[in-house]
Amino acid sequence: MPLITVTAENFESLLSGDKTLLLDFWATWCGPCRMLSPIVDEVAGENSEITVGKVNVDEQMQLAGRFGVESIPTLVVLKNGEEKNRSVGLVSKSEILELIK
Repeated sequence: MPLITVTAENFESLLSGDKTLLLDFWATWCGPCRMLSPIVDEVAGENSEITVGKVNVDEQMQLAGRFGVESIPTLVVLKNGEEKNRSVGLVSKSEILELIK
């Protein structure tokens, strides 16, 4: 599944899908975010049953606020539009896979 750049404009349309949505809140200046990004990319490429969206917190402050993101990287898992899981900080691929179960 290709990665989607999530914005305030396309966020609601992503919620309407029936797939699990994994949101990666990140910023270009964040070292741990840059380390996590290829892992998230790999998970996206290997799991067609989920949608993976990247949210740049510097450009999408209202979305970061909506989810109460105070530290990055933050991963948020949504199912049927509701938050089901969350992690903050650098995590392993296996931890991400556990989050989206």
